[in-house]
Amino acid sequence: MTAPPVQTPSPATRQMLGVGLALAGAAFFATKGIFIKLAMAVGIDAITTLAWRMIVSVPIFVTIGIIAYRRRMAGRPADAPPLLDPPTVAVILGIGMLGYYMASYLDFAALTYISAQLDRLILLTYPFFVVLFGAMFFGRRITLPMLAALIVSYCGIALIFWRDFALEGDNVLLGSALVLGSAIVYAGYQIIAKPLIDRLGADLFTSIALTGAGPAVVVHFLLTHPVSTLAVDAYGLSLMVAVGIVATVLPAYCIAGAIGLIGPERTAVIGNISPVVTVGLAVFILGEHFTAWHAAGTALVLLGVWLFGRKGRPRPTAAEIEP
Repeated sequence: MTAPPVQTPSPATRQMLGVGLALAGAAFFATKGIFIKLAMAVGIDAITTLAWRMIVSVPIFVTIGIIAYRRRMAGRPADAPPLLDPPTVAVILGIGMLGYYMASYLDFAALTYISAQLDRLILLTYPFFVVLFGAMFFGRRITLPMLAALIVSYCGIALIFWRDFALEGDNVLLGSALVLGSAIVYAGYQIIAKPLIDRLGADLFTSIALTGAGPAVVVHFLLTHPVSTLAVDAYGLSLMVAVGIVATVLPAYCIAGAIGLIGPERTAVIGNISPVVTVGLAVFILGEHFTAWHAAGTALVLLGVWLFGRKGRPRPTAAEIEP
């Protein structure tokens, strides 16, 4: 008795599923700053939240990585060169510390001083730095349309920054500098990581990279906090699990699935709704101010990112887990 043929989804179904996954991934990513802000409101600081993020998410990514490694090894000829060797693993662990320890810590710390809205919009500009580093170190060309898109986006950020600075003072300057540093570090991570992602695949690379970041975060935590700080109440624990699962694991795999179904360009365009979701959640859940200045600034940032995407934004990969 023969098995019934496997039904292949129609192109229209694949498109709908891909768009749905891209929307879900963007929305899940948008919750990160909200959960961190809620945690800070009940006394859970940035490094404790980051430690919990690693505790929750790293075992999941490692499990996926082991599965991916075994699958790749099963299909390789016996005389093929090794997929991984100690020097390569060491390099990936170091890259992971850059992208998921340093960049993440700067971003989480920034939320101590600035709104979730401003943090999200500044972080959204990291592709500009990817292109800048490409020009500086690899001779890639920066065009006038790219520069125009950059100016438009940073005019929008300046509007919001100026408004918040008038209300909050130096805290806004410090917080903005921290998240800008996060965007720059994450852009560096993207540049360095891409050849290895192309070679190993996003799932395997990301698993090893996060494995490198996890111990660095834990060491930072232990040097600055007693272990008892990890003991949080039920509400705090729910926020920590949400940061690890809802804002990290789920969006990573939603974006990976979307890229597989509808391609990186469409996934990136749809992903631009993420800051809009963050703004909405920040206003309605956190009670953050949203004035005409914020509306104009957000619109300019999104316009700049959209223009930039049309003029050569680097292709996203399935490993684009935000810091």
